[in-house]
Amino acid sequence: MVTRQLPQIPELLELLQFQRPDLNARRRRLGAALSIGDLRAIAKRRTPKAAFDYTDGAAEGEISLARARQAFEDIEFHPDVLRPADHVDTSVEILGGRSALPFGIAPTGFTRLMQTEGEVAGAGAAGAAGIPFTLSTLGTTSIEDVKAANPHGRNWFQLYVMREREISYGLVKRAADAGFDTLMFTVDTPVAGARLRDKRNGFSIPPALTVATILNAIPRPWWWFDFLTTPKLEFASLSSTGGTVGELLNAAMDPTISYEDLAVIRDLWPGSLVVKGVQNVADSRRLIDLGVDGIVLSNHGGRQLDRAPVPFHLLPHVVREVGRDATVMIDTGIMNGADIVASMALGAKFALIGRAYLYGLMAGGRAGVDRTIAILRDEIERTMKLLGVSSIAELEPRHVTQLQRLVPVSTAASESVAR
Repeated sequence: MVTRQLPQIPELLELLQFQRPDLNARRRRLGAALSIGDLRAIAKRRTPKAAFDYTDGAAEGEISLARARQAFEDIEFHPDVLRPADHVDTSVEILGGRSALPFGIAPTGFTRLMQTEGEVAGAGAAGAAGIPFTLSTLGTTSIEDVKAANPHGRNWFQLYVMREREISYGLVKRAADAGFDTLMFTVDTPVAGARLRDKRNGFSIPPALTVATILNAIPRPWWWFDFLTTPKLEFASLSSTGGTVGELLNAAMDPTISYEDLAVIRDLWPGSLVVKGVQNVADSRRLIDLGVDGIVLSNHGGRQLDRAPVPFHLLPHVVREVGRDATVMIDTGIMNGADIVASMALGAKFALIGRAYLYGLMAGGRAGVDRTIAILRDEIERTMKLLGVSSIAELEPRHVTQLQRLVPVSTAASESVAR
């Protein structure tokens, strides 16, 4: 028999825990975001469709992006038990310097269109977290202003070699003069990918005021207020704007870029040189043999060639070939700190986040980027503790199994992918 009694007032008072309401709306919504997916949902509510879709979308059927994200879900972790990991060290040495976390912020174009603080928010948050920030050639903040926003942190610059080579060479000099320590030469954009969401939305720089955009803006007046009351967009390289994103990219890109251009950039740049957009083992080997300091396995976030190789699938093959000789990094599809831990276990030295950073930016400006980094940091630390490792260096391939979903139809096809 259960003995019952009347509720005791002191016991009831112990159960009633009232929290003081937070009157800061931004802090409330960001505090409620527990994952990058939560930040994405907030960003979608607060950002006009064209700007959100530019960030969220990919090329053609968006198959490359879907496969990249699926690849991170299709893993199995193998934890060690009775291995105390009360305190974990998430720091790494990358390209001659320290990063407090095994990831940095990837280059993103047109960033102030997502939220008016743009690259200044990203660079400031990266500096505060002790991780690198990468400015895109198509960024909307100048090299010098990014340096001012992150004066003591690590700044990297992403370079497109454009049709007018002297423009690119001038950017290399400006980045070096501003103290940027790494140049990221992107090689997977000879032409712009077919980003169908942008075409359907009529996305242009600057945004065009059509009936559709005005109707979409009505529930988001704060975005338009920020856009219309802050300085005109400033691109890191383009002196003029106007037209669709694809037209801008095609004007800036050059399908004739080659290894000769890489040699010129290598001679011009005094710091670490990384090639971004590598998608097979043979190119990885050749680039390392030519003296680059690192490579980024990337299909441009699925925004260029649809059905391109999945970087996470390619990672173990490339690490086996060149991992002892160079710094292998990875991006595309990273939405959780566990994705980063899995990449480190399979031999990557560093990861880059793009959309995850922009979701935070759209959700809450600088505070939203801080929240992105905090979420990923917590996920990395928790995953490491559950695996029983105390440092990134302790992660090994035995900690992760890549489960098979996409299997080549023949041995010949498999060998072709690996090479």
